[in-house]
Amino acid sequence: MENTSPTENKEFVVDTLVVVSKVKNFIRENSGMNTSQCFIDGMTQKICKETLSAIQRAKEAGRKTVMGKDIL
Repeated sequence: MENTSPTENKEFVVDTLVVVSKVKNFIRENSGMNTSQCFIDGMTQKICKETLSAIQRAKEAGRKTVMGKDIL
């Protein structure tokens, strides 16, 4: 039996959750590389998964506010 969370393999259908130009600039400035759209899509999926995990940790702590400490 695999030890994965229910959202780990789920694909979310959402708008892009990052500022694409900022991500592309960051990558170019730090590596000189270009950025593909599939990277941006992957980042959005990762943000969705991490955000849902943070929401769960806030709920478990009895809070109604998701905080920085909810990110592992």
